[in-house]
Amino acid sequence: MAMTGQSSCASMSNHTKERVTMAKVTLENFYSNLIAQHEEREMRQQKLEKVMDQEGLADEEKRIRRSEHARKETEFLRLKRTRLGLEDFESLKVIGRGAFGEVRLVQKKDTGHVYAMKILRKADMLEKEQVGHIRAERDILVEADSLWVVKMFYSFQDKMNLYLIMEFLPGGDMMTLLMKMDTLSEEATQFYIAETVLAIDSIHQLSFIHRDIKPDNLLLDARGHVKLSDFGLCTGLKKAHRTDFYKNLNHSLPSDLTFQNMNSKRKAETWKRNRRQLAFSTVGTPDYIAPEVFMQNGYNKLCDWWSLGVIMYEMLIGYPPFCSETPQETYRKVMNWRETLTFPPEVPISEKAKDLILRFCCEEEHRIGAVSVEEIKSNPFFEGVDYDHIRERPAAIPINIKSIDDTSNFDEFPDSDILTPTTTQVSNHSEADLKNKDWVFINYTYKRFEGLTARGAIPSYMKSGKR
Repeated sequence: MAMTGQSSCASMSNHTKERVTMAKVTLENFYSNLIAQHEEREMRQQKLEKVMDQEGLADEEKRIRRSEHARKETEFLRLKRTRLGLEDFESLKVIGRGAFGEVRLVQKKDTGHVYAMKILRKADMLEKEQVGHIRAERDILVEADSLWVVKMFYSFQDKMNLYLIMEFLPGGDMMTLLMKMDTLSEEATQFYIAETVLAIDSIHQLSFIHRDIKPDNLLLDARGHVKLSDFGLCTGLKKAHRTDFYKNLNHSLPSDLTFQNMNSKRKAETWKRNRRQLAFSTVGTPDYIAPEVFMQNGYNKLCDWWSLGVIMYEMLIGYPPFCSETPQETYRKVMNWRETLTFPPEVPISEKAKDLILRFCCEEEHRIGAVSVEEIKSNPFFEGVDYDHIRERPAAIPINIKSIDDTSNFDEFPDSDILTPTTTQVSNHSEADLKNKDWVFINYTYKRFEGLTARGAIPSYMKSGKR
């Protein structure tokens, strides 16, 4: 009988194996969600008690506050059971587009709240083996409850797409800001780099490495302060999120001597002319990636500090240090950074700024931040920065917001049919096929407590454009 059992197990079809895996994942997620929900509820209760003690509330006031909190918790449990879908949002405008989907400005119909909806095509995620990346992005957005990280309120899915409903940051992104300016002053650079240090450190404290720190992923809120976004390439130090990174860049093409011989002004103009195309392509730009990431011999959170050094160089000089007309040539320059990381004499910057850039962009074992983030924060370039209150001060460059749906700080994009499955898509993916593949996206749905319990109130700064 034992032999028969072994034989039947060995001959189990792939279909049966997949169904067994699906059942296992479903059960694991069900019970882990129950535990997580209980822990989150306990944490919210503890946070309430701590705030009330700090405020020195009287017993009667505490009783009223606890009663209101209990009502919110009950409402949250009820609303969590309701199905959230596309029909709950009105699409207003496309504000971003990438290789695997797009971002739209949307308004929730029952509350009037405005959000940024990130839409990702499932078929593309599966075809390009991006499921691990998407899980990582969703997981960190759930875990990260920080002023320095874009807040996700909901996530859900349908047959064709995955949806992330996030706070809308009307200031646009750092890439757009840098393209408007020739260069930033050292004072403005100090402000944005200091804020980004705090933002990167906030995710390092959660044991995540971002791996894709670049101006496109530094968003600006209504007051012009930095928030970190786009965790599609984020990897966990404690979590197993499978990743593939910039394939085939080690097959370097011939050097582009024309670009190398340009002066700094022409380099900046060429860089800005090609920048948007790189941002929206499947290849992306390897300009900000640390050399140890390309080598695939192992790396740690210090790779994010290298990327910040490249951004700092771009802010002060007008283009990143390794920019070229092809990703392959950029890759070659990054790998030969000891020879290619130079400062053009016609764009003078202070010795403090130059020193910090070289402390960011150097060998991993000598890189600033290896000891702790305090090593970065205490660098002479940041002299005078009040890290505890930096988010309360006016931003280096003020943002002008006229309304809750002001998209003037974003590029113009034509509308698309991503929300309307075409006949080809439907025929290529049968009902059974979609159902079988959907299990890899199980437990993707999420609803944040604040999102479901704050009903009907639009923040005053969003109404007036001020905060």
